[in-house]
Formats: sequence, structure tokens, C-alpha cells
Amino acid sequence: MHAELVERKRWISENRFFHALNFCMLLPGPEAQQVAIYIGWLLHRTWGGIAAGALFVLPSAFLLWALSFVYMRYGDVPAVAAVFYGLQSAVVAIVAAAVLRIGSKALKNGILWGVAGLAFAAIFFLKVPFVAIILAAGAIGFAGGRFFPEKFLIAQGHGGTESVLADEEASLERPTWGRAVRVASICLALWWLPILAVGLWSGWEGILFQQGLFFSKAALVTFGGAYAVLPYVAQQAVENYGWLSTGQMMAGLGLAETTPGPLIMVLQFVGFVGAWQNPGNMDPLFAATWGAAVTTWATFLPCFLFVFLGAPYIERLRNVKTLTAVLSTITAAVVGVVLNLAVWFGWHVIFPAGVDGFALAASLIFFLGMVRWKWGIITVVFTASLVGLAYRLAAG
Repeated sequence: MHAELVERKRWISENRFFHALNFCMLLPGPEAQQVAIYIGWLLHRTWGGIAAGALFVLPSAFLLWALSFVYMRYGDVPAVAAVFYGLQSAVVAIVAAAVLRIGSKALKNGILWGVAGLAFAAIFFLKVPFVAIILAAGAIGFAGGRFFPEKFLIAQGHGGTESVLADEEASLERPTWGRAVRVASICLALWWLPILAVGLWSGWEGILFQQGLFFSKAALVTFGGAYAVLPYVAQQAVENYGWLSTGQMMAGLGLAETTPGPLIMVLQFVGFVGAWQNPGNMDPLFAATWGAAVTTWATFLPCFLFVFLGAPYIERLRNVKTLTAVLSTITAAVVGVVLNLAVWFGWHVIFPAGVDGFALAASLIFFLGMVRWKWGIITVVFTASLVGLAYRLAAG
């Protein structure tokens, strides 16, 4: 997005882009879509934000629905199962590489390394809720920005570039109470009325309404992007609700990596599989399709509320250093949370019942390929799938 919007198309300046990114990183939910909405809003106000946010998600939503159907209908076919077996190693490598990539950018000093370590220990050993970790990190960042600014003010943008929307151009939408009430009323109605309608239709204890509630909650308490959201969703959907297994969760992540659009689309896969396996009186495919739709709606609709409501105010706070300090500390905590995800995935793939030699070797090779030789995610995913297929066929 940065390369296209700032460097190639020059629709906005670099300072404006990083300001939008910093604000969206502070919001719960998928920050990639939120950045798209924010930039669409900057360029063409409300309709620009709607177009950018919706079109950022819809292509991958349809494609992932098709891949989810193939997985559930044909996943027991030996050849298909072999492909997903290889895909698991790619997932371990991708998440491990993400830890290294995010950590190298976020952990600039010993204090932030300490925050990351505490976040990992809190979620891995103590099972502290994800939202509590993020709130604690935000509080540390707020205090640190006031008393030790040199240690916390690191997440800042860089110099400006010529752009269609000048860096100093003021927002045309002024923040007012009337506008805030109007935006909140419309977005909250659009968010909750469909979920309540599903509850009336399918039952308040049914899978569809429960998924609507759960992913609405996830939209409010998950910060830091897809890799930070996944531990919370995996813990709840796999261990608490029992909607799907660890292997299915990892397969969904691998499928989401192969589709265009945000990685957070893996949540649609969770909704699809959870409803397929718990359809109640409905046909499994029918229930799964509605589960995917409800999940996608509850995940992405709140983003429009947060961005449209906050953007006019944030445009007036583009140089507040306390926000930058809070962002830096939250990002450091996210590194620890993502490390927990990497360990969780790696343990279930490499040590399912003893050491899986193929999974260990493949994960290491793909990790080194991504880190040292800059292999792309799509290359890793498809290569892992083919290697897994070849290995299973050779092993008989």
C-alpha cells in the first residue's frame, strides 16, 4: 500500500500515510483495511472510505469461500490432505519470519525488548487475556512517553513527498457532535441489526448468532493486526468453543495467505468451518456460508465506525507525541504475542506426537528462505504444498 499510494501513484504524502497507519494501529481490528478506509476518506470523504474498505475485502472473501468449501468437502482425499500437510510447515515459517520482521522494526531498545518479553511470558505462561496485555502496554507507553520520551518515541513517519493530497492540507470534514452521533448511529445499526436478525431467525443459542457475538467482541478487543489477533481467536475458537481443530486453524491461515486482501480473512475460514461442523438443523454448506458471511460482517463493519468517527479528530492531532509512545509500546507487546503464536503453531506442527522430521526440516528451510533469500509468501505457500504432496506420495 505504501509503495502504490505514496511512491507510485503519489495520492498522499509519506507523513500522511504514516499518520494514518499510526492511528489505525491504535484501533482494534484489522489495521490494513482501516488504513484503506482512512486513505479513501482522505481522498474522497465518506464514499471514498466505503469504496476503499469494501473493495479491499470482497475479492478475497469470495475466493476464500471457494477454498474453504474445497477444504471441507475434499480435505479427506489423500492428495488434498497431503497438500495441507505441506502447507502447515509454510505457516510455521511465515509466522516465525513475521516475529523477526516486526521485532527488528519495533524493538529499538532494552525497554521495548523487555515489554515484548513480558507480553510473551504473560500470554504463554500465565494465560493473561490479550486485551489486558494491550491495555497494560498502552499504559506503560503513556507513562513512558511523558517521563522517558527518548526511549518510547520511535514509531514516527519520515520526510514528505509531493502528492495529490498535500501534507498540510486540512480535512474538509470538521469534527462535530452532530456528525459523531450520525456516524455512530448509522454504523452501529448496520453492524448489529443483521446479527440480531440472524439470532431471531436461527436461534440465540445457534452457531450463527454465537459467531456474530464472538467476532463482534474480537473486533473490539484485538489490536495490532492479523498476527496479533490470531492467538486470541485460536485460543477461543479452538480451545473454548471447539468450533475447529488446531490443524484446521493452521490450514485456514495457509489458505488466507494465498488469497489477495488482508490476512485477517482467516477469520472467515473459522466462521465457515465452525458452522459447517456445527450446523444444527441446517445443511452444512448453507450454515457454513452464513457463518462466513456473519463472521466477515462482524469483523470488518466496525472498522468503518472507528475510522469515520475518529479520523476528523486524529487529523488535528498529527503531532501528539504521547500517541506515538503508546503505539511504540503496543507494537512491542504485539511482538511478544506473535512470538507466542509462532511457538504455538510450531509445537503442534513439529511435535504432534514426537518429532515430525519432515515438518521440522521444511519449516527451517522455508524460514531461512524468507529471511535470508527473501522468498515471497506466495512462493513459500505453493512450494510447501507441492513438497508436502510429493513427500506423502513418496512415502506411500
